[in-house]
Amino acid sequence: MNRIYDLEQRTYLFARNCRFFVKALPKSLSNIEDGRQLIRSSGSVGANYIEANEKLGDRDLTMRLKIARKEAKESEYWLRLLKELNANHKERTKELIREAFELKSILSSIINKTSNKK
Repeated sequence: MNRIYDLEQRTYLFARNCRFFVKALPKSLSNIEDGRQLIRSSGSVGANYIEANEKLGDRDLTMRLKIARKEAKESEYWLRLLKELNANHKERTKELIREAFELKSILSSIINKTSNKK
């Protein structure tokens, strides 16, 4: 799979793909509730990354990046729950979990690099 190196675009695609995934799930109480949480957290990854790019200062940059990383980690959590209850969607869920993990790793790397500059 080709990776996108524009992180704003990549986080957008992650949020979009999570929405398509949730839309395809069977309608059950747990899928609806966990899906809502996934939609919120996956969208927040990109929104906070965009805000980090429009930083008001170094502290704001670091804070927004950490929030984006936290939301990627949360998205991974909701995806793991949804994977357990939706055997028909395991492969798609694995792809999204892998992307959440990679986004979390990329954001960690950016945080570490910006922290080391100080």
